[in-house]
Amino acid sequence: MTDLLTGARRAELARARTAVGAAFGVNGLCFASWLSRAPAARDTLGLSSAQLGLLLLCLSGGACLALPTSGPLVHRLGAARVVLLGSLVVGVGLAGLALALATGNVWPGAAGLALTGMGMGNWDVAMNVEGAEVEHRRGRSLMPRLHAAFSLGTVAGGGIGAGAAAAGLPLAVQVSAAAVLAPVSMAFAVRYFLPVVEPEPGAVRVRSDGLRAWREPRTLLIGVLTLCFAFTEGTANDWLAVALVDGHGTGEVLGALGFGAFVAAMTAGRLSGGAALDRFGRVAVLRTTAVLALAGLLLVTLASSVWLVLVGALLWGLGASLGFPVGMSAAADDPARSAVRVSVVSSIAYTAFLAGPPLIGFLAEHTGILRALFVVLGVLAVATLVIPAARPLPPAAPTPHENR
Repeated sequence: MTDLLTGARRAELARARTAVGAAFGVNGLCFASWLSRAPAARDTLGLSSAQLGLLLLCLSGGACLALPTSGPLVHRLGAARVVLLGSLVVGVGLAGLALALATGNVWPGAAGLALTGMGMGNWDVAMNVEGAEVEHRRGRSLMPRLHAAFSLGTVAGGGIGAGAAAAGLPLAVQVSAAAVLAPVSMAFAVRYFLPVVEPEPGAVRVRSDGLRAWREPRTLLIGVLTLCFAFTEGTANDWLAVALVDGHGTGEVLGALGFGAFVAAMTAGRLSGGAALDRFGRVAVLRTTAVLALAGLLLVTLASSVWLVLVGALLWGLGASLGFPVGMSAAADDPARSAVRVSVVSSIAYTAFLAGPPLIGFLAEHTGILRALFVVLGVLAVATLVIPAARPLPPAAPTPHENR
C-alpha cells in the first residue's frame, strides 16, 4: 500500500510539474508574441519612442497594481484559481490591444495593456508559488527550469513574431490569437495543479500577514536583487528589438531575431542553471551572470558589427537568466510564508517594469536608444551589492502548512 501511495504521489507531482511548466510557457509566449514586434506596434499606432515607453508603462503599471494583493489572493483561493483568473484577464487585455492595432486608436491598447499587466501579475505570483511548492515536495531544484519554460515561451513568441513579420501578417491578428490561447490553455492546465491542502479540523488557520513580510530585511533585499535583474531582463525584452532597428539600422526581421537570440540564451541559462546553482551556490552563480550581462550590454551598445551585437544579445540573455528565478526561490525558502514573500518580492521587482520602459524611452528620445541602454550598467552594480541576500535560509523547525 505504501508503494502504491508513493507512486500516486510521484505521479501527482509529475503532473503538477508539467502543468505549472505549461503555465510558465504560455505566460512567456503571450508576453513575447507582440513585444518581439514592438517597432511594428509603434509604427502602427504612430508613436514616438517616448510614447511607446508610456504605452509599455500601462503594462507594467497594471502588474504593479495587482501584485501587492496577489499573495493574499493566492493564500485565499489557491494558485490554480488565481492562474486561471489571471489568464482570463490577460485574454481580455490582449483583445483590447488587438482592437487598438486594428483601428489605429491607442486608447483601447493602453487600457488593454493595463488589464494584461494586472492579469499577468496575478498569474506570475500564483505560478511561482505553485512552482515553489512542487519544488519543495520534490526535494530537488526546479525553479530555474520552470523559468526556462517561460523563456521557451518567449522564444516561441519571438519566433512567431519574426515569422509573422516576414509573412506580413498584421500584428492585430497575431495578438488576437494569443488572447484566445491564454485562458483556453490555462483552463486545462490548472486541473493538474497540486490540490489545496485544507487545515486539519480544529487547527488554527495560518494568516497571510502580508504587512509583516514588508518589514523583513532579507525579503526586501531579495526584492531589490530581483528588481535589478528584472530591469536587466526587461530592458532587453522591451528595447532590444528597437535598439537593433533604430540604433544599428537593421530591418524588423533582424530585430525580432535579435530578440529571439536574447530569449534563447535566457532559456539555455535557465535550463543549465539548476546544476550550476546546486554545485556552486546562489551567490557565486549570480555574480558570474552579472558579469556576463555586463559584457553583453557593452557589445550591444558599442559593437559596430551586427554579428557582434547578436553575440552581445546572447551574453546579455545568459547574464539575465537566473536573477529572477533565484529571487523567487529565495523568497520561497520557507514554504509556510512563500505566497506573501513571493508577492512582496514580485511587487518590488515589477517596479523595474514600471520605471524601466518610460525611463529608457525618455533617454532614447534625447540621446538615442544605444546610449540610453547604459542605465543598465548602474543597475547591475547595485545587484552585485545585494546578491548575498539570496543565500538559502538555514534549516528551521517545521511550521504549519499554509493554504496556498
